[in-house]
Amino acid sequence: MSALREAAAAPDARPVRSSARRRDSLMAYIMLAPVLVLLGTFVVWPAIQAIYLSFFDWSFYTPSQFVGVKNYADVLGDDRFWQAIGRGLVFVVMTVPVSLVLSFLIASLAVSVSRRVSTLLKISIYIPSVISGVIASITFVMIYDYSGGILNALINVVGLPNQAWLGDPRWALGAIALPAVWLGLGISTLIMIAALLDVPQSFYEAAELEGASWWQRTRYITVPQIKNVLLFLLVTGFVASIQQYELPLVMTAGGPQHATELPNLFIFNHFRKDTYVGYSIAAAMLLFAVLGSISSVIFRIVNSEKLVD
Repeated sequence: MSALREAAAAPDARPVRSSARRRDSLMAYIMLAPVLVLLGTFVVWPAIQAIYLSFFDWSFYTPSQFVGVKNYADVLGDDRFWQAIGRGLVFVVMTVPVSLVLSFLIASLAVSVSRRVSTLLKISIYIPSVISGVIASITFVMIYDYSGGILNALINVVGLPNQAWLGDPRWALGAIALPAVWLGLGISTLIMIAALLDVPQSFYEAAELEGASWWQRTRYITVPQIKNVLLFLLVTGFVASIQQYELPLVMTAGGPQHATELPNLFIFNHFRKDTYVGYSIAAAMLLFAVLGSISSVIFRIVNSEKLVD
């Protein structure tokens, strides 16, 4: 009875806990406010404004005129837009698988050698990531030069004639894919190294005791353990490759015969030539829809319950 009387006389703790929760929630909103303001100012509002302007014949020089879905209809009916999308997907196939395989092989080497050699290897592979895309473009233009380029000098050694690497539609897109892989290899390799270091060594020790080969250890231990990282690199690599802009702009300006005109460069070229930018904005919105759709398909195909553990 005395315990019941003491409990009844004690102050109720629920208002105190409720007040503490409100205070914690208020502090959380205050800490998130700068990020939300920046996100709203530089992402959400520009996106809303772009969607709004895509329904207008909008120009810097004349009053805008509402045209409804005409801009979208024009883009969807433009063969060059779809050719640029298709070219971008081909460019993805040229770059992303190569980048993933090279990153994995270099990362596997980096985690298996001594610390000094590993540090030297990581620094060497990361150097291209800090080089400007414009500088890399100019460097590779010199490498691909028809008369004085290093690449043609090398193939001359084996008796092959000079090739117009950037002037021939057969080679131009592949010639741009090479520096794209080179520029992105450093970051993807470092991410892959971090993923490999996170795999428990006990798994490999048990597999070696069972006589598993390197290929079996890679297939049944390494790849399943780093699936999350592989998915991340696949999606980010796809988005970065299909949106490549600097390399085709500087190296070929989209030529020859539009062979290297990737989606972003197509939109830029149209924006630069057309005083009414509604078409360009509509094309950008449709490109966003295409990227989002394909990315979601990649997640559905590759993702699984185990993958997100």
